Amino acid sequence: MSTKNKKNRVKVRSQKKTSSSLSKLASITTSSLSNAYTNYRKNLEKKKIKEIKLRKLEEKNEIIKEKKDLKIWEEKLQKESNKLNLKEQELRLKDKELKLKEDYQKIENKRLIKKDEDLGVIDKDLRIKEKELKQREEEQNRKDIDLKVREDEQKTRDLKEKRKKEKLLKEMKEDEDRKKKLEYIRIQEWEEKFDQEQKLKEQAEIRREQKLKEKELLRLKSTEDKNLDNPALPSLENFKVDKTSEN
Repeated sequence: MSTKNKKNRVKVRSQKKTSSSLSKLASITTSSLSNAYTNYRKNLEKKKIKEIKLRKLEEKNEIIKEKKDLKIWEEKLQKESNKLNLKEQELRLKDKELKLKEDYQKIENKRLIKKDEDLGVIDKDLRIKEKELKQREEEQNRKDIDLKVREDEQKTRDLKEKRKKEKLLKEMKEDEDRKKKLEYIRIQEWEEKFDQEQKLKEQAEIRREQKLKEKELLRLKSTEDKNLDNPALPSLENFKVDKTSEN
């Protein structure tokens, strides 16, 4: 579009110049018309050649400029293309990374879902075990309470039994002490009675011996009286000696 505009401008200038030349030629005399026309033709040809050269130069410059611009645009387009290629590569890499992330996320989601399911199963098992443990604890508490009650009852029975035994032992001891005391008193009484009986026996024996002695003395005295005139004195002395030996 710029080259066409320049050509049109050149044509407009040429037309203006041609009109001006024709006006000048009208004022020239008839005698110099042919020379002028010839010169005009030459000048016109020169101008045309010059214009053509200028036009060609302008076109050449325009072409060079357009080539430069085209090359610049090509370089820009190449850079943009390179940028686009880089961006496409980056996008492909990002897409690949995104796909990998999505795949990883899917795997991770599956793993998390499986983990949640496993945790749900574990949580369910834990609740069941906690419930069983609570039941066991309650049962153990009941057993402990029952055992404590039985132990308390056994302690109460043992305490009652102990007190009963202690009371029985005390009563037995008191009874034994009483029996011992009674036995001691009985023995004392028996000993006293025995001593009294012994004393009475001894006294009776003494009295009996005394009576026997008295009887013997009386008998001896009677015998002596009868034997005063009878020499039987040695027999009496022997009798006294024997009696003394017996005593």
